[in-house]
Amino acid sequence: MGINSITNACAHLQNASKARLGLTSLPNNKYNLRLCLALHRAGFISSVTRGGPHPPPADQLLTLEPEPVTNENVATRRLWLGLKYWNNEPVLRNVKPISKPSRLVTASVDELGKVARGFQAGHVKGLNLGECLFVSTDRGVLEVREALERKVGGLVLCRVSG
Repeated sequence: MGINSITNACAHLQNASKARLGLTSLPNNKYNLRLCLALHRAGFISSVTRGGPHPPPADQLLTLEPEPVTNENVATRRLWLGLKYWNNEPVLRNVKPISKPSRLVTASVDELGKVARGFQAGHVKGLNLGECLFVSTDRGVLEVREALERKVGGLVLCRVSG
């Protein structure tokens, strides 16, 4: 998996939420798309839209309809993300990558079970209240509780707290 793009996306999302941006963009690649869709399913971001170098109109924010991609514009495609706020505070407070390009951290189903219950397993600390852990599995990027339901382990991507 393109762990460099995931670590860059984590840093960008944390900075954008601290800057209180309503809309931000990431490069359009499959790694960022899978992570953003998992964040959307978990309720940390409000919308994911594929688009060009400029923000899409407000009525198209909830769709994932891509613009036509040609050889001339493939490098300018972006993922536009709507960030959520509750009581003037960002829903997405901290996004910390666990795996880094120099050290990839994997976890089995048993280790993910320990982490979900709040205990440390290997290099991964246990989850606290309000935290989510995202894991790249052979079935896509899943939150740790989804991975436990499906009984799959994988590469631990990032920890998100709200």
